[in-house]
Amino acid sequence: MKKTFCIFLVLLGFSLHAQKGSKNFRAKTIHVVSDTIRVDTVSISPYHFKVFNQSKQLIDTLRYTVDFANAILVIDKEEYPVITIEYTALPAFLTKVYARFDKKLIVPKATDLSRLYSVRKSTKKNAFIPFDGLKTSGNISRGLTVGNNQDAVVNSNLDLQISGNLSKNVKIRASITDTNVPLQENGFTQRLDEFDRVFIELFSNNWSIKAGDINFENTEDYFMRFRKKVAGVSLNATIDNEESNIKFFASGAIVRGQFARNNFVGQEGNQGPYKITGTTDERFILLISGSETVYVNGVPLQRGENNDYTIDYNTAELTFTPTFPVTANMRISVEYQFSERNFTRFVTYNGAKYTTDKLTLGIGFYNENDAKNQPLQQSLSNSQQEILSLAGDDISQMVVPSAFPEAFEENKILYKKEFQNGIETFVFSNNPNDELFNVKFTFVGAHNGNYKIQTTVATGRIYEYIAPVNGIAQGSYEPIVQLVAPNKLQIAVLTADYSPNTKTNINSEVAYSVNDLNLFSSLDDGDNQGFAGKVNWRQTLLQKSWQLESKLNYEFVSTDFKTIERFRTVEFFRDWDLVNPLGDQQLLIASLAYSHPKKGIISYQFDKLNFSKNFNGNKHNFLAEVTLGKTLLKAKGSFLTSSSETDKTQFSRWYSTVNHHFTKSWIGGKLNFESNERTDKSTRTIADISHRFLEYEGYVGVGDTTKVYLEIGYNYRVTDSLQGAKLQQVNTANTYFLRSKLVQRKTADLSLFINYRTVANKNFNDEESLNSRISYRQQLFNNAVSLQTVYETSSGSLPQQEFNYVQVETGLGFYTWNDYNNNGIQELDEFEIAQFQDEANYVRVLLPTINFIKTDQNKVSQSLTINMSNFKNKKGFKKLLSHFTNQSFLLIDSKKERVGGTFNFDPFTISNDALALNMNLKNSLFYNRGRQHYSTTYTYLKSRIKTAFSVGDQEGNLTSHQLAFSHKIGKFWLVDMKGIVSENKSESQNFSSRNFLLDSYEVNPKLSYLYTNNSRFEIEYAFKNKENKDIGLETLQQHKLGANFIYARNRKFSINSALNFIQNNFEGTLNSSVSYQMLEGLQPGTNFTWNLTLQKKITSYLDININYLGRKSETSKAIHTGTIQLRASF
Repeated sequence: MKKTFCIFLVLLGFSLHAQKGSKNFRAKTIHVVSDTIRVDTVSISPYHFKVFNQSKQLIDTLRYTVDFANAILVIDKEEYPVITIEYTALPAFLTKVYARFDKKLIVPKATDLSRLYSVRKSTKKNAFIPFDGLKTSGNISRGLTVGNNQDAVVNSNLDLQISGNLSKNVKIRASITDTNVPLQENGFTQRLDEFDRVFIELFSNNWSIKAGDINFENTEDYFMRFRKKVAGVSLNATIDNEESNIKFFASGAIVRGQFARNNFVGQEGNQGPYKITGTTDERFILLISGSETVYVNGVPLQRGENNDYTIDYNTAELTFTPTFPVTANMRISVEYQFSERNFTRFVTYNGAKYTTDKLTLGIGFYNENDAKNQPLQQSLSNSQQEILSLAGDDISQMVVPSAFPEAFEENKILYKKEFQNGIETFVFSNNPNDELFNVKFTFVGAHNGNYKIQTTVATGRIYEYIAPVNGIAQGSYEPIVQLVAPNKLQIAVLTADYSPNTKTNINSEVAYSVNDLNLFSSLDDGDNQGFAGKVNWRQTLLQKSWQLESKLNYEFVSTDFKTIERFRTVEFFRDWDLVNPLGDQQLLIASLAYSHPKKGIISYQFDKLNFSKNFNGNKHNFLAEVTLGKTLLKAKGSFLTSSSETDKTQFSRWYSTVNHHFTKSWIGGKLNFESNERTDKSTRTIADISHRFLEYEGYVGVGDTTKVYLEIGYNYRVTDSLQGAKLQQVNTANTYFLRSKLVQRKTADLSLFINYRTVANKNFNDEESLNSRISYRQQLFNNAVSLQTVYETSSGSLPQQEFNYVQVETGLGFYTWNDYNNNGIQELDEFEIAQFQDEANYVRVLLPTINFIKTDQNKVSQSLTINMSNFKNKKGFKKLLSHFTNQSFLLIDSKKERVGGTFNFDPFTISNDALALNMNLKNSLFYNRGRQHYSTTYTYLKSRIKTAFSVGDQEGNLTSHQLAFSHKIGKFWLVDMKGIVSENKSESQNFSSRNFLLDSYEVNPKLSYLYTNNSRFEIEYAFKNKENKDIGLETLQQHKLGANFIYARNRKFSINSALNFIQNNFEGTLNSSVSYQMLEGLQPGTNFTWNLTLQKKITSYLDININYLGRKSETSKAIHTGTIQLRASF
């Protein structure tokens, strides 16, 4: 190791003697984040300008454009993510603009009188305007809600964007979004500020400082690559000299997430969702949004419904789109950050870089450290800290019992101790006379625990003990807590890059790490420190139309060296067939590449990898990408031989494609092959992980893939695995696919994707899968008819969701709890969607699940708009048609249990055996839409929603017919009439109290007197009749009489008030789910509701809003709720 370290010191010393070149000649390496790049602040010479790719190959001038006068380069950022630019900067005096007068003082046509010079002192008072001179958008609001049925609640919202100049040389850019939100509906979060997005940045030409939610990122250093979303501050500064450039950066922050990686194999025909877990297999994690990168077979994917995958950050579930079919041959790797709050964790990242024409020196320091005396989610007792101090780095020793005594409390899950077969166990109890314990159960894996989930209630899960059978545990949970020890990671990196000329480059990097996995313990600290280094040499041997380039790279990584994130390729272990390598790593790479900017590249590379204790491997790599006329040939192959103390391996791979393009079509094929034979040295038998496959693919296409095209193809794969001590065929797969964009016009689009796959398995049942998508958009008759249709089929899985309800501040929730059976226990069937703000104090939280059901999914969405207003200038029948508009929307998303190889192509036939269903149909027919002259609207609505929960299926059905009429009589009277007929059905598999069938109709006339253009008075009457046709036979006749007054003046002041008298004639069982639905949260008999809303614009940017709500029934006191809010808009 000392010898290796000396080599690096010599190389670094050699780099320090680099000579400086011309002061106007410059070279820059740029990570391309935008297609448009500002190369320099002065003009550049067109006679010396070169752009090199990441491999230091010269990029053809046809691949980019340059504006030399303004020093702007335009290049494809996707094709060239990293480039190096060599250029000569012109002297500043050649391009500097000289003027006798300051152009900023010239007032065009004297329209801006405030800028004209005057001998008199201005008497005009300047009004205060926040952020004057800056570009701003957004708003700030602060509100207070009080009431006699709730505690005071403070509401705040901040959504502000700022940009502009603070002074001549200092600019500002800020984005501040801070919303006080509770736990998410249909998901969860761990803290209210998980959704904050706040940053403020001040910058000039030579420095910048940014504070708030920022991204720490380093993609340049080999051993210190990372990307983190943090909350902190960063500072960057640059010192430019004629012959050199020095950059400094310093940053510090509180870490929001921890890096983790999940590796798993796809399931045949299963598009997901796939559950993502934490570093210790935690299933209850929150992903940091946008932090993930998903790889399949080493290739990164793109997120989005129209791309490769979607991800639910709340439930940590990954789902692939139908256009990216998943097979059992796919190796899926997900790298992400998840919210981890065990300790307050600080991170600092500092460094500097010195650059000349030929030499670049850099230094960087990274420190990530837990504050061990500032625990967050876990409160460590003295005894638990003692356990951690004795555990060293052994996680299995960081386990403690979770039970602790706690007094009885209603709606809290507590346990008592009981002995079963001589074993002390925990048994659920709600008896206040028992000695009770609060117990947390941890999932430890199937047949590794002695407890299982007994039932799920509104406040959580109840566990029960299950005795072992023949000494084998029957449960999956244990009453233990896994303690998390505070840790520390520090890395220092020193880099050097020297280019004596354009043909030679030498760069090196040395890194040192300190990784302490347990700051409470000094045990096992002997492996905390590690060292790594590398040196790369690149030499261009021939530089003509064809370029010959050689490379020689060497890396050394000690056993105990640790990095922040992965620095190897995502499939490095598989590429080298590594199982459990131990010892110091040494990697030697030698390559020779022969390339042409237009005709392609041919290269050979030799790799040698050694782990000092148990691995030594040699790998030969071949790469060819050659264009021969209209034929493109790509081939990539490798052959690996390796050995360890126990076995040896021969691993060969070949991937090749050939495409030939005709004038308007193309034809191509692929040949992929892998053979991995790992042999035990002592027994000479083949290891279980050995495998082999051979894959053929052919395809033909016509058109232009960037516009209109059609491609069809066929793929055949044979997979061999270890069977009877030798590699034998285990399955064959046939895949037929079609990709197309059949129509692409301004008024129409049509695309079709189909992927059908069959797998013939030797030892178990054959498998079939089908993924398809049809997308169609059409505008007809000068946009009078607009149609959009999307149809999809796929296979996946459906989680059997568990949930509970969590109490939040009043008004910030979605649900309310009604104790229907008066037992004081919160039960799952006692929560309803709140009808009033002062009752909304619960949210539903989905719990992680391990139970998934295989499904076939069928989805269709369609929207149709017919607008005949284009005929308004016609006569006769067309004139009549111009009064009509029709809008239709249909969504059917159905999931059925996958049985055999059958597929359901008909989305319109909805069977009762669907596991999950979301069907929504809405059609609205308008006459004189948007007018007040016989304006009529008929709306038909039909919805059916079915959800699979662990407590049983729940289904809701709604059918509604609504007719609305509006007509203005003279100047002052407006008549509105609305009628609704509906049927609402609810079915719950295990909660019979939630089963009902409501038939209802409603008549609602309203008369408005338009006193002025700014004010109106309304009086309305509504009659509702509801009957429950299911068990209970509840009935309701509701009479409502209301009066409203509305006044608005020039958007500066408005008032809206309403008073309603409601008479509920109800017959049936009260205090039930169906009665709450029918009465809409009110009580039988006489009810009053009222509200008053005031809005006042105080200044041009400041508003005040006052909202007062109230209600009163015969059996309850008056309930008052008031909110006052101040809002500043920019």
